[in-house]
Amino acid sequence: MDLNLVGKTALVLASSQGLGKAIATELVKEGTNVMIASRNYEKLQKVQKELMTFGKGKIAFCPTDLTKNEDIQQLIEETHKNFGKIDILINNVGGPPSGSFEDFSDEDWENAFHLNLLSYIRTIRAVLPDLKEKGGKIINIASSSIKQPISNLILSNTFRLGIVGLSKTLAEELGPFNILINTVAPGRIATDRITTLDEITAKNKNVSMEEITKKAQEAIPLGRYGTPEEFAKFVAFLVSDVNTYVTGSSLMIDGGSIKAI
Repeated sequence: MDLNLVGKTALVLASSQGLGKAIATELVKEGTNVMIASRNYEKLQKVQKELMTFGKGKIAFCPTDLTKNEDIQQLIEETHKNFGKIDILINNVGGPPSGSFEDFSDEDWENAFHLNLLSYIRTIRAVLPDLKEKGGKIINIASSSIKQPISNLILSNTFRLGIVGLSKTLAEELGPFNILINTVAPGRIATDRITTLDEITAKNKNVSMEEITKKAQEAIPLGRYGTPEEFAKFVAFLVSDVNTYVTGSSLMIDGGSIKAI
């Protein structure tokens, strides 16, 4: 199936590792020109060199602190300089700290808001002039917690739901411009983030990491964690020309682990 992504420009956030890197990799393989961004210059430089070996889409990078609006504006300018107008936005950031309600101060809540919700709002606002010209795609990466809260992740549980409200509302507002926007919610995908959360759970319960992982995998109908590559292929479909009618949806990539209907 031809996804017709050759020559298009995608901005992929938090893409020096994990899900963001996997999405950037898949898009480059499809011939998309990709701007990657994160705070870490060295990691971005390494990823750029790695992705350039695929020899299809072009790749550039811009160090960006997504909690700073001036950094977001600079990122958009650098993307324009390298590739021209933006066709695809992948909103993605690292997860907030784990913990329960009484663990967090006002500052913790404000930091999570700026990183996990306001950054999405600002970046969408910044790319809208491009997307309104000829249509485009926006993907907001969230978490399976949008359907089922995850224990000890109250910050994530709160702000990920804000992403759903944002996406659903914008699907109506942006539909007349042929801009499709969807929320994609990963379950337990094998990334450093999941490894860290499993390690914290194991420490809190005073059991081995292997026991926690085994129990978590047993709760997934497919019996395993997903891979970043599996996740990225689905995102590539959603941002491609093959998807012409899915917008405003919250799509779970979780191996069937969430039981909510």
